[in-house]
Amino acid sequence: MSASARPERRGRSGRASTSTEALAAIADRARIYVAGGSAVPTTILQEMAQERDRWSWIEFVSDYLVEPLPVFDHPGAPFHMASLQPSGALQTMVDAGAFRSAARELGAWAPAMAPGGDVAIDVAIVHVSEPGPDGRFSLGVSAATPLNAMASADLVIAQVNPRMPYTFGAAEIARDEIDLFVETEHELVEFPVAEPDDATRTIGALVAAEIPDGAILQLGLGALPEVVCAELSNHRDLGVHSGMISDGVMQLCLSGAFSGATHPDHPGKIVNGLIGGTRRLFDFVDRNPDVVTVPTAESHGMEALVRLPDFMAVNSSIEVALDGSINSERVGSRIVSGPGGAPDYARAASAAHGGRFFVALPATAARGTASRIVRHLQAPATVDGTLIDTVVTEFGVAIVRDLDPPARAEALRAIAHPDFRAALDTA
Repeated sequence: MSASARPERRGRSGRASTSTEALAAIADRARIYVAGGSAVPTTILQEMAQERDRWSWIEFVSDYLVEPLPVFDHPGAPFHMASLQPSGALQTMVDAGAFRSAARELGAWAPAMAPGGDVAIDVAIVHVSEPGPDGRFSLGVSAATPLNAMASADLVIAQVNPRMPYTFGAAEIARDEIDLFVETEHELVEFPVAEPDDATRTIGALVAAEIPDGAILQLGLGALPEVVCAELSNHRDLGVHSGMISDGVMQLCLSGAFSGATHPDHPGKIVNGLIGGTRRLFDFVDRNPDVVTVPTAESHGMEALVRLPDFMAVNSSIEVALDGSINSERVGSRIVSGPGGAPDYARAASAAHGGRFFVALPATAARGTASRIVRHLQAPATVDGTLIDTVVTEFGVAIVRDLDPPARAEALRAIAHPDFRAALDTA
């Protein structure tokens, strides 16, 4: 992948600043990108909340949030929120009527934030490491989306934090890609460690059994990818090319299952655009030469992904219809997430040599009272059924890619919870 895929905008002032000066540079009625995940610039947001009377209206734009931002204590007065990847952390803003969904496929986030886009941003607030020996900083645990935001914004403010790990690759930025640097120190936001239940453990083992040695993995968020990684510990020569990596990927590498030898562009590297996990993971990636960050065009772009041999994309969903299509965004009328990278990875896995797109989910929801295998989706499809290769529940594995519609429906009914199979009968 060419270096031109990395977005950048040079020639900024790159000067040290106090937080007071930085806040004074933010105009009223600005739309501000703030880094999400583990890279939330907490100190600057806390000070914005304290100084909120400076502005009559501010709209923040962010991707996935693990926990509410400090500014959410003042919804609508003056703060509003547009989310590219909604989560439960936004509930205060939703309840106050100060939220709008800007969810879309991850590959479309950059044009949405660019001038003329529906969430075109004026300011980007990012979170960086201390500079290295060559004077460059690193975006650390979140590179892909912040790079797009920095290239679009007229003002870029970076919070410099010694707690932020230094990661190599696209995350490394020059001083003149930033307007104002504000020094601070606080712990990074950590992703919660989810304890898997029996169903999740069974599903993880079934998924792992389908993955061959030498495969290149993309893994989603939550307890399931951690279980899959643990179950893969006896595999060999696995690779990782994923929009996000978590503690499970670290454990996979430490187990000896990872070599990255089959990656055509980054042999021996853990390829990622976002790092979300615990402090132990942050310490693992800090100046780790085996970890490389890449821009969105490479983490999610078709040109890069279709070149990956045996690309195994493992994701979850809210529900799967009998035609194989999945809904990963809504429960009834309530938005709980966005498509994220799932459509990108589904298309790529379908086109890549030996590629497979897995949808792994428990068979039931609502404490066993609702089936997650359904006749019809309750929302528009996040991924079309023709792109789904394999669906896994605790009741089995359904390989549906080449099946005609009646056979696909029957295969999915067979892995539904037994209590719901009769209601799903297609006869």
